[in-house]
Amino acid sequence: MMISQRNGTTRTCNRWMMMAMMAMMAMAIAMNGLPSVGGELFTALADMEELLETEAVLIANLDNYVQAQEEKLLQLRRKVQEYRREHTEAARDVSAYLSNPVNAFLLTKRLTTDWRYVENLMTYEVGKEFLENVTSYRSVLKFPSDEDLNGAAVALMRLQDTYNLDTASVARGMLDGVQYSTELSAGDCFELGRQSYLNGDYYHTVLWMREAMDRLTHEVNRTAMKEDVLEYLAFSTFKQGNIQTALSMTEELLELVPDHERAVSNKAYYVKELEKEALQKILRGDDGSEEVPVDTSTIHKGEASPHVYDKTERKLYEQLCRGEQEPPIELRSQLVCRYTTNRSPFLRLAPLKLEEAYRQPDIVIYHDVMSDREIELIKHYARPRFRRATVQNYKTGELEFANYRISKSAWLKDTEHEVIRTVSQRVEDMTGLTMATAEELQVVNYGIGGHYEPHFDFARREERNAFKSLGTGNRIATVLFYMSDVTQGGATVFPSLNLALRPRKGTAAFWHNLHASGNGDYATRHAACPVLTGTKWVSNKWIHERGQEFRRPCGLEPDHPEDLF
Repeated sequence: MMISQRNGTTRTCNRWMMMAMMAMMAMAIAMNGLPSVGGELFTALADMEELLETEAVLIANLDNYVQAQEEKLLQLRRKVQEYRREHTEAARDVSAYLSNPVNAFLLTKRLTTDWRYVENLMTYEVGKEFLENVTSYRSVLKFPSDEDLNGAAVALMRLQDTYNLDTASVARGMLDGVQYSTELSAGDCFELGRQSYLNGDYYHTVLWMREAMDRLTHEVNRTAMKEDVLEYLAFSTFKQGNIQTALSMTEELLELVPDHERAVSNKAYYVKELEKEALQKILRGDDGSEEVPVDTSTIHKGEASPHVYDKTERKLYEQLCRGEQEPPIELRSQLVCRYTTNRSPFLRLAPLKLEEAYRQPDIVIYHDVMSDREIELIKHYARPRFRRATVQNYKTGELEFANYRISKSAWLKDTEHEVIRTVSQRVEDMTGLTMATAEELQVVNYGIGGHYEPHFDFARREERNAFKSLGTGNRIATVLFYMSDVTQGGATVFPSLNLALRPRKGTAAFWHNLHASGNGDYATRHAACPVLTGTKWVSNKWIHERGQEFRRPCGLEPDHPEDLF
């Protein structure tokens, strides 16, 4: 059973256009029905009185037409003021404005559903020339698609779940306790709920449609239609298992629109379902005094594959992203900071600042290892090549897109610029490992809600095709450069270690993915938390096994229990 929804703003726009069309039709009918002025109409006041009655009809119809046009112009003026106000605010600090995920969503929404609403207004007579200009702009400028709008909405849902953000707080522009200026209207909340509905995510549909309903009661100039909100809300509530509430909402909808075809059909269906439910309770001997709670864990919230994500790890991962977990004090008390040379002749002159983040496995942070100049040059080279980041299919080894990794990336060769070569040499000094078989420098930018759910950098035993084409063996180690600070969110977390690394511009994290024996270290499974506010730039240097035999040789004794792997 599916409900075909309508957009409330489109309905309003169509109503105004219909008023104008009806006015014009009435004018035409009145004009065709006028008596010939070639007769003796002036000779009889009765005839003139009839003309005055005709004129009154024409004036009334003309007035309706003008009102429709004025209302259309008023809406366009409001949109101009709204767009100009937001654009002026964004122009003050573009980076800061776009780093707010709510702003990013609203910008995408303005250029998709909102702009489509404006186009509908302009289509009727006024604005035709401008509409043609917009059409030509589409061929030379970037416009977000409906998929972009859906992606922005999904990103907000992801942030809401990961950081336990209250729906009403997000609508007020408050993200994780920090108040921002942007506030969502009822129409904005409605659109978020509608996008969730299109994804089959009834859990978030209910959350945002309820918020839209609450905001409608306080809005003077309504940005959504109550009947549209009720229609989505009722069906999504039904899909969550609450039939009685869905029925009550549908009855409320029918009070507003008695001839609502879908509502009439749904009401009959809900009544039958409640009768079946009552009969089943009687057969079970259930007195119905205790309501069975809805299992919200069955609500679709994402598309991550089971081999990548499970519920236990999800909970721990999200707690780490929120800063609610950390390694035990006994371990943290043993961690130290020091200068290190790693037996590098160059580092004897300029030792690195090393901070221990974890022991066994050893995870360290190097401070001040990438300058602002180097960061800007790497960004400059990466931007033109950015493509949607991919993951490797664990069965085929082929690269593919995945919803559990949302970012854009580019690859830079050492031969392209001296700075990139210098960074590779620095990685060799930092790690003591050769870069001869390392991968190119991967530069990554995470946008609105950008993340990478728990994963391994190395290939597991069953992933026989991974890195096969490189011929350099498995990924023995990872160096992760942080090329920006992140205002909120964006941590690198290791769920099995209760460890979270917070991005700090110019630092780099380093760890070995493999034990000295060559077996994978499963404790290095890690994730990139969603970026709540700000933007996150990182670059990776993945180092492979081949050529490291004398740089990191096996010991005489195993460095981990073989039977665990």
